[in-house]
This record gives sequence, C-alpha cells and structure tokens, in this order.
Amino acid sequence: MDSAAINSFIPTLDRVDSWYEIITLLPILIALELLLSADNAVALASLTKSLDSSELRSRALNIGITISLIFRIILIILSNVLLKFIFIRVFAGLYLVYLFISNVFSNSEIESIEKGNENKNNFRFLKVVALLSITDFAFSIDSITTAVAISDQYILIIFGAVIGVLALRFTSGIFLKLLYIFSRLETAGYIAILIVGIKLLLNTLIKESILPDYYFYVLIIFAFIWGFSKKESKN
Repeated sequence: MDSAAINSFIPTLDRVDSWYEIITLLPILIALELLLSADNAVALASLTKSLDSSELRSRALNIGITISLIFRIILIILSNVLLKFIFIRVFAGLYLVYLFISNVFSNSEIESIEKGNENKNNFRFLKVVALLSITDFAFSIDSITTAVAISDQYILIIFGAVIGVLALRFTSGIFLKLLYIFSRLETAGYIAILIVGIKLLLNTLIKESILPDYYFYVLIIFAFIWGFSKKESKN
C-alpha cells in the first residue's frame, strides 16, 4: 500500500495555491505514509534479517531503498512510455508471488549461503541490497500507475515518492526489531507480499476488477493482526 496516501491527496495538492498550503498538509501525508507502508516495511525488514549485524542491515536498507527511489523517479518521468508495457506490471506481480513462495514454502536462497567466508558474506550483502531494490520497486508500481493516471503533476508525484521512501526507511527499521519479538510477523509480511502481488496481477490482466481494492487491504490488515498475535518464547 506504499504511496497510497499521496495518491489520495494528489487531487487536493493539484488545487493548492502555494507551497505554504502543501507544507500544512505534510504532517498528514507523512503520518498516512507511515501507516500505509507497513506491508512493504515488513517485507524489506524480513529480507535484511539474514545479515549478520545491525550495521549491515541498516546499510543494506539505506542502499536498497535509495536505489529503489531512483527506479521510482525514472518510472515516474518515463511513465507515459514504460507503463504501456504490460510485462513490467506482470513481472512485478509474479516477482512478489515468487518472493512469498520462496521464503515461506522453501528455504531462502540468502539464508542457504554459508556464513564465515568474506566473499560469500559480501555476495550475500549485495544480493540482499538487490532484493530490497527490486521488492520495493515492485511494491511501488501499482501506486505510481494510479498516481500518474490521476495527475500530470510529476513534481508532486516525485515529492510523494520521496516522502514514501523516507517513511518506509523509518518503519522498516522499526519492523526489523519487531520481527525478533513476534514470531508470526515475518510470515505475515510475506502474506502481505502475496496479496499485493495477486492484486497487481488481477488489476493488470483483468480489465474489470474482480474485487474492490479495499478487499485486499482488509486482507492485509487481518494478516498483520495474526502476525502480532504471538510473541517469541523466551528461554
């Protein structure tokens, strides 16, 4: 649900008369982004969990999310061309579904790489950064498509993307800590990834949506309620 807050506010932002009016909306936009980026944040936090130290996890998040922001800006600027290619949206949806299957029903490739070897550790770090970039970009495609469809104010859309990424970096750091407290939260995050992937595929491949978007958001909320329902047992 990343950037959903900005998307809903774009018609309002288009009508404002000055930057001062935009600045007065910022607290609301940031608060909504913090809430709506939860599913994406848990997914990114889960991907970084396999790294050996908090410093590496933080660095991976910083680099991965920054690369994703660059991808987002490129997609926004070239949206009139790139979003006409349906395979981009289909690839993003299939990738999110694959990410769910590979992490919930089989051992993650990242975790299967042996530790202790510096070259392998470097490879693992780079692979996590790549996965973070691709995953966040896949999450953002649906919201960017919606944003450019309802507004031609690319500066405002990019502005929204930046706020979304900053909110995402903040929330992913929080959820990274929560993953060690709630035993089901990581699985709930991947369930949210699956739901977003299915939503993206249905909205892309079927012209008339089978279910309203809020149905998917309700499912994500239930997934997180389940995710927070059990704490890790303390020895």
